[in-house]
Amino acid sequence: MDADSLLPITELKNRAAETVESLAESGRTYVITQHGEAKAVLMDIHDYERWRKAMAMLKLLALGEADVQAGRLVSFDEAFSRAERAIPKKKRRK
Repeated sequence: MDADSLLPITELKNRAAETVESLAESGRTYVITQHGEAKAVLMDIHDYERWRKAMAMLKLLALGEADVQAGRLVSFDEAFSRAERAIPKKKRRK
C-alpha cells in the first residue's frame, strides 16, 4: 500500500468534495483509514466499473475451472447444438 494513497477518515470528512473531484483527475485509489486501520477504499467510478467487470470474468473462469475439475464437459459441437436449440429461430436470423 502506497503511503500517499492512505487517507484518514477525518481528512475525508473535511475535504470530501475536493477528494472526490481529484479521483478522476489523479486515477488514484484511496484507502480510508480509521484509527490507523484500513477500513474502506475510495476509487473513481470508471475504475470501479472496470474492477467489477474483471471480478465477474474471474468468477466465470473459476466456475469453468470447477466444471473441468468435476468432469462437466461437452464437446464443441454439442455446445453449439445446445445453443442453437436454446435461441429461437427468429432471433438467429437477425
